[in-house]
Amino acid sequence: MKNSDFRSIRIRELCVYAYHGVYEEETKKGQNFFVNADIELDTDRQDVLSDDLSETVNYAEMCSFITEFMKENTCKLIERAAEELCRALLCRYSLAKSITLEIRKPEAPIGLPFESVSVVRKLSWHTAILSIGSNMGDKNEHLNVSLGKLNAHEHTRFICESRRFVTKPYGGVEQDDFVNSAVIIETLLSSHELLDFLHEIENSEGRTREIHWGPRTLDMDIIFYDDLVMSDSTLTIPHIDMQNRAFVLKPVAKIAGYYRHPLLGKTVEELLNELTEKEKDEI
Repeated sequence: MKNSDFRSIRIRELCVYAYHGVYEEETKKGQNFFVNADIELDTDRQDVLSDDLSETVNYAEMCSFITEFMKENTCKLIERAAEELCRALLCRYSLAKSITLEIRKPEAPIGLPFESVSVVRKLSWHTAILSIGSNMGDKNEHLNVSLGKLNAHEHTRFICESRRFVTKPYGGVEQDDFVNSAVIIETLLSSHELLDFLHEIENSEGRTREIHWGPRTLDMDIIFYDDLVMSDSTLTIPHIDMQNRAFVLKPVAKIAGYYRHPLLGKTVEELLNELTEKEKDEI
């Protein structure tokens, strides 16, 4: 989306006595862990000139939260502890855009002279643009259910939906018209985790995949995921055929017409304008 200015909070060498480890001795006796964190705050959501503690992140409260989380959630691996703590912090503090977290374990049972071992995890909120559609049953209700589940997931935040369009089916299979829209979300899920979650939502609404480009109760596609460019056997981002699909471009243009395709170098609005009038009229 657009670039933001960030300001950071830094926590250094926060000592927590906790019970993480593979060995029984570690989980029973415990040991000292040290936490270092760099938290970037999204100043688009913060009054940067304010002198009011309630309008920023209270780092004393954050230190207490880290301490309690480390004590109450026992993991065998500090890699897992770092992952879970990052997600918990980003979900708890709405101004936090990204976190770089180090968990240091100076008393690790290594049996050799060493100063410390640690793991580092960086995690950020990602912006994803989705295309959603339905042409079976109660089409609008299928879309409503999908939005509710996106918003209910603990690691996903619903931002907005475009208006809904009635669209002609794409791909030449005889079937009913679709209802289509576009959605912007923020998510802590990786691109593949997000794809898996979208498939779960589709399946919960009775989606089947018997006919290619055939009718479906619910269809959810990742169009953009930040500025990521990737392709493998299960997922291509940006969506491989979005530039040819008016039923994708028109809804996306309503909420993110400025979004620039990282490969084609053109905005969604520009891609939409390049379609023929006949293609545009199909929606």
